[in-house]
Amino acid sequence: MKLINTLIFTAIIGISGFAQDLTFKVTGIKDTTVHLVKYVGSKLYYADTAQLVNSVVTFDGSKQEPGIMAVLMPGQNYFEFIHNNEKVHIETKSPNYVKHMVVKSSDENKIFLDYIRFMKTSRENANALQQEMQGLNESQTAEKEAISAKINKIGKDVLAYQNKVVKDNPKKLVAKIIKMSSDVQIPEAPKNEEGEPINKNFAYEYFRDHFFDNIDLTDDRLVNTPVLQNKVEYFYSKNMLIQHPDSIIKYIHPVVDQLDPSSMMYRFFVTNITSHFERSKIMGMDKVTNYMINRYYCAPDKNGNPKGHWMDAEKLDELCKDTKKRLRLVQGEVPPNIILPDTTSKKWYNLHEIEADYIILYFWDPGCGHCKKVTPKLETLYSQKLKARNVEIFSVGKATGDDYEDWKEFIKKNKLSYINVGVTRDIYEQASANPHSLIPSKTTLESINYQDTYDIYSTPRVWILNKDKEIIAKSLSVAQIETMLDELQGFKDAEKLFELEENPEEMKH
Repeated sequence: MKLINTLIFTAIIGISGFAQDLTFKVTGIKDTTVHLVKYVGSKLYYADTAQLVNSVVTFDGSKQEPGIMAVLMPGQNYFEFIHNNEKVHIETKSPNYVKHMVVKSSDENKIFLDYIRFMKTSRENANALQQEMQGLNESQTAEKEAISAKINKIGKDVLAYQNKVVKDNPKKLVAKIIKMSSDVQIPEAPKNEEGEPINKNFAYEYFRDHFFDNIDLTDDRLVNTPVLQNKVEYFYSKNMLIQHPDSIIKYIHPVVDQLDPSSMMYRFFVTNITSHFERSKIMGMDKVTNYMINRYYCAPDKNGNPKGHWMDAEKLDELCKDTKKRLRLVQGEVPPNIILPDTTSKKWYNLHEIEADYIILYFWDPGCGHCKKVTPKLETLYSQKLKARNVEIFSVGKATGDDYEDWKEFIKKNKLSYINVGVTRDIYEQASANPHSLIPSKTTLESINYQDTYDIYSTPRVWILNKDKEIIAKSLSVAQIETMLDELQGFKDAEKLFELEENPEEMKH
């Protein structure tokens, strides 16, 4: 078979000192090379290789960590089983491995096999009833109610079966996995004297707050199952939580803070949540990523060592230093101040003292191809729309050394009327010769080193600040900036100067 439903796999508790041979007899297939594969989260990885000879193949289980594993057959077909430091002997037949499977040795795999067959039958019966329901017309209400009752009974029977396995096998890993795959049961909502629910959101809030109750977060064996990763990804997705960084962070604390930093469970949750939001396409989720790194990789454990102990020390140190900077550049934060002069090197501008309803903080380089396209567009947007609405552009250009003349020429040629500042050639030379002549009387070290302060590894880069100088958006195209500010300032239906089809990646180069 291609894949057994990942929500119904089980595992075996082994007894120290017993043989751990993993033996499989697979008939209906010629002698061949087969692979033992293991789950880490929802992904499968090669664990061992052996020869199937006369329908039999054996692996050394003592080399493998407990968890859900599979025997990978030719044609990328595989059947799964549970390894937990005990002897396993399973016989089956190609091509329908589950249908013909017989567990000769392994109590937990016997429970597992009975369970998946029960679940398979239950799903088939429920699907058949659903199809029957779809064939009825609107007038057949009695028939629909009868079918719904049958479907509900199947659900109750599944829950009862799961609860019985868990109750009857309190020391077996199979019970933990079945319990983990089961949803938390929601009690009846509290009601007032009139019999009405006190909180209409009770069911959702209870489910959210108790989502991980059925998972033993102290058992590292559960990491080697796909069930756990499916649970984690579901909880932190739009299915459960509002996709706003502050909301996400609020519901990371109660889960991750209770985990042992030295455990695989801690490492699993931390790496999965971090990478999940690192891949997110939703603006502002870099706040979650940087928060995770700072709190769960870089923060010291009880021995004073960084909690991200699985990372290379040098790379972790570099990551933590970069994260400290990036935490100041996320939504809701007031970014570092910039105090720099204009093209004359005489008139200075202070970002935090700019009075405007919104500020577009823009970093660019006169030699950058994308900047040459974006910068004039910002001038068009500013002069034709935003300036009159008390929106300022605070533009920081690369003006040091040989770039100084190019920077001035570009500003003049394109008639840039918004604020243009930079570390000009004169200022750079003066700061290099005697920093105290400028710092702190005129500016700050963070301003002079703005590229490092703002993590400007490429240009153009953009942040949008509100009147309190808090970051509300970043990495938007010119068209997205226009649309966002139109909506924020009550001009949602205003004619657009730039179409949203414009390349949204233009500010990320």
